[in-house]
Amino acid sequence: MEYGQPEWSSKRVSRILHGTIMLNEREMEKGFELLDAVWASGIQSFDTAALYGGGTCERVLGRWMEERGVREEAFVIGKSCHHSGDRKRVTPFDIAADLADSLARQRAGYHDLHLLHRDDPDVDVAVIVDALNEQLDAGRLRAFGGSNWSAERIEQANEYADKKGLVGFVASSPNYSLADEKEVPWEGCLSISGPGKASERAWYAAQKMPLFTWSSIARGFFSGQLTRDNAESIRGQMDGSSVTSYWHEDNWQRLDRVHELAGEKGASVAQIALAWVLQDPELDVYALVGARTPAEAENNTAVFDIDLSAEERDWLDLRRDER
Repeated sequence: MEYGQPEWSSKRVSRILHGTIMLNEREMEKGFELLDAVWASGIQSFDTAALYGGGTCERVLGRWMEERGVREEAFVIGKSCHHSGDRKRVTPFDIAADLADSLARQRAGYHDLHLLHRDDPDVDVAVIVDALNEQLDAGRLRAFGGSNWSAERIEQANEYADKKGLVGFVASSPNYSLADEKEVPWEGCLSISGPGKASERAWYAAQKMPLFTWSSIARGFFSGQLTRDNAESIRGQMDGSSVTSYWHEDNWQRLDRVHELAGEKGASVAQIALAWVLQDPELDVYALVGARTPAEAENNTAVFDIDLSAEERDWLDLRRDER
């Protein structure tokens, strides 16, 4: 396992964070076994959200951290303000309510990093920054950032924070993978993948802002199960959003090349795709990965044994024809 330590964190952060969406109170023992294996693999950082599983995911993680006595060692991301079917929920009230409920479920006093799950451009950034600083001052979060927030909105928020002598956004959580996302999987999502998002990536690189990226294997596109030849036969087994977002010719070319390089390096397709994200030379990337079995967790950590050259990275991303 490799670790980083953002300047705003007192804890080191594993470069792979375990996504907790598969945890379920009805399978508590199975969840504990998975979390034990994840921890043993060196992954001591976790991604949660008030939305996930209606709270059940956070309850399992919270009980496990309490029973294992690891909360002060663990790095935990929590999220608030996901929109509902009735309204956009990016308000001071929703931040406070979601955070209070999330901490109760996690049996904890704070989030190491709190992310706003969605943005509402109609809300002035000043209102949001003020509300987050209140929670920071109260000790209920150690740092905050945005999930699916544009670089432009984060920049506006941080300009306001700097002007007022407040703390600003210190991290961002967009989608980032080797595949170029053509269509958002859910409303309000934001990706920095593909040639069309080069300016956003350049902004994050200039700011040296840590990125906690989701869907690094493109919602199963780079799972290893999919090839051009079997695509139609297994279409029904694939995530529908993966089909609409990624089943396009340029991404098929990327997948062909990932399969080829994986075979040469004795690695899995998923490992090559994840290595491409984690080895970005310009960005400070931490990948959110949801292993569902101990074997998957171990397989994910093996990515750090893979070395991609600059030429291989460019070839995988179709930026050069030869490697």
